[in-house]
Amino acid sequence: MSATEDHPTPQFAAPAETPGPFAGWRNLPRRNRGLSLRTLIIVRWMTIFGQSATIFVATAWFHFDLPLWFCLAAIAASVLLNLDATARLKRSEGSTTDGTLTAAHLGFDILQTSVLLGLTGGLQNPFCLLLVAPVTVAAASLPARQAIFMGLMVLIATVCLFFVSMPLPWQAGTELNLPPLYKFGIGMALTTGVVFTATYAWRVAADAEKLELALATTQDVLQREQRMAALGGLAAAAAHELGTPLATIQVVAKELLRGSEEGGPAAEDAALILQQAERCREILKRLSQQPEEEGGIVFAEVGLKALLEEVVEPHRGFDLEFEVSVQTASGEKPPRVRRLPEVIHGLSTLVENAADFAGSKVRVRALVDAGFIVIEVVDDGPGFPPDILPRLGEPYVTSRPQGKARRALTAQIAASVAGAAPGRRARKATAPSAPEVIAPSQGGMGLGFFISRTLLERTGGKVSVGVGDGGKGQPRGARVAVRWARPALEVAT
Repeated sequence: MSATEDHPTPQFAAPAETPGPFAGWRNLPRRNRGLSLRTLIIVRWMTIFGQSATIFVATAWFHFDLPLWFCLAAIAASVLLNLDATARLKRSEGSTTDGTLTAAHLGFDILQTSVLLGLTGGLQNPFCLLLVAPVTVAAASLPARQAIFMGLMVLIATVCLFFVSMPLPWQAGTELNLPPLYKFGIGMALTTGVVFTATYAWRVAADAEKLELALATTQDVLQREQRMAALGGLAAAAAHELGTPLATIQVVAKELLRGSEEGGPAAEDAALILQQAERCREILKRLSQQPEEEGGIVFAEVGLKALLEEVVEPHRGFDLEFEVSVQTASGEKPPRVRRLPEVIHGLSTLVENAADFAGSKVRVRALVDAGFIVIEVVDDGPGFPPDILPRLGEPYVTSRPQGKARRALTAQIAASVAGAAPGRRARKATAPSAPEVIAPSQGGMGLGFFISRTLLERTGGKVSVGVGDGGKGQPRGARVAVRWARPALEVAT
């Protein structure tokens, strides 16, 4: 069993690979949301205030001999850029920039800070640490290529500041000259800090985006299941509301048939109306059936055995044996439970994962006692890999992207494309001679178990995983159990 995605995910066009030694350059992750222009403006005003305050304290309090006008010119350039950005913000409808504009602003900040450092001692100036900030922001908000470019700018600035810079301002009558080895150490520390903090920010932002996508996918799946449940209720309501006018149509049609000449056109029309009205009545009857009955529509509550059968039914027919059972304390009647969309989708995902990795059998069993309802999904496959088990339940964790059910589904799609209609429940799907057609759900993203666990826990269930029933010399199998308190799932009688 594996945490694999069980529903088609949005398809994005993959970037074309660039031939040559830099083929992977274009395939780096593309985070292109940028930063809010308002955020860039506020941060730069803070930077301008900090730089101005530092120069004022150095000149007025410590009486350092600074190249004051050059420093003020560098700060004035930041002020002009911020005023232009403020005017742009007022003209624009939105406040979010693209990646290119954000990179341009951060690049300017690197150049402006480098100029100020060059005027005030270079790498001897303790404020050289500020060069780390723009690269960290770029790594968290920009595409990889632009973030790497920002890092290269800082590294080039570090090398230039090592060789070219004005003396470090100090108290009058004294001069502070640090040895070159110490300056080299500061440069190496700055380089290490840039690489470490940028990499850390990049990984944190990437993980946050994955989690955001996984949660959005979970919400989409839940909304779809809720819409399906709403359609079921709408169908039941329609069946109830259409019953009265249909009965009226039948009464009128019988009167027309009774008053028409036998064998005449009017009698034939009346008989046809009665026949079609009866057909409509049969359709409405099927729509109004309970879910335990054949072909019945799904209602808000079902028997526990019927719930398990509904979850298992879509996965039958792939050369696997499914065993569905309900065990209750003292042999009492199985309870009726709420048919929650979260429970249906979550259990269906667990069953599909079990079917993907099972050798020959999947067992779905419900255990009911005085306080709890436990549903177990057990397969006779290889079980959870040791490296996956500790991280199971996290998004994007998967051990095999293509399982048995997906292979069978792919073979059916390929046979359909080739013009050979597959059987409704083919026991074994043979690979077609044509190129393999990839099903939309193949190559799972590792979101299946994450989504399933999120949905089931939302209903009050507690998900646990473990080893199956495999004995010595047999595949150990995998077991996933979901435990609810009875009031959370059972319908009160």
